[in-house]
Amino acid sequence: MFTIGAGDLDTWLAAFFYPFARVAALVATAPVLADTAMPQTIRIGLAFVVTVVIAPTLAPVAVAPLSAAGVALLVEEILIGTAIGFAMQIAFAAVTMAGDMIGLQMGLSFATFVDPEHSEPAPLIGSFLTILLMLYFLALNGHLQAIAALADSFRVLPVGANLRLDDMHALLAAGAGIFATGLRIALPVIAAILIANLTLGMLMRTAPQVNLLAIGFPLTLALGFAVLALMLPALGPTFDTVIASGLRLITR
Repeated sequence: MFTIGAGDLDTWLAAFFYPFARVAALVATAPVLADTAMPQTIRIGLAFVVTVVIAPTLAPVAVAPLSAAGVALLVEEILIGTAIGFAMQIAFAAVTMAGDMIGLQMGLSFATFVDPEHSEPAPLIGSFLTILLMLYFLALNGHLQAIAALADSFRVLPVGANLRLDDMHALLAAGAGIFATGLRIALPVIAAILIANLTLGMLMRTAPQVNLLAIGFPLTLALGFAVLALMLPALGPTFDTVIASGLRLITR
């Protein structure tokens, strides 16, 4: 007679439960996949389908999900999935920060738009660059590459393996690079507006009767949009570099 014991149920449940925790954590944090415009049921369904495909290829885990060791392993899997998603979020954060810096220099810090990634008010230029990067990310199948990197993470870091501190350090170091990357992207607009402000300052000294407020804001606004328009063709290679750095961080 065929019987199923509690140990068998724990083994079967663990074979699906722990990979699902890692996949669900990625779907909840990765760019585009974690977009709040995507219904919660779709995200859960996506995590379920990916887990069903990946789980049969993994080695069995002899840890009961309801035990203390199982809870610790669950937290570890969530941390791994979150770290993979956060690695791509770092790339998006750099571009968003660059847009925020550009908008601040142009005088558009008061103009806000709904950020599609976080569904909260964000500066106009930052939201514009974030939307461009999201479209570029989808065009390059970045979401599929992120899922492929997640599947590869089960080979590099199987379920039950201990987290390595050097990997966490690499993630923190990449987070520190957000400011450098954002500044490099925003530098052309910042430099152009700085030159315009210096010119306006010299004009104010030589001709005090000129109304600086009347011509300063429209000038910096028009100059910022002009430089931003000239930057658009060069943003493609820049986005390539940003996305590639995020994917390299995932594979790290």
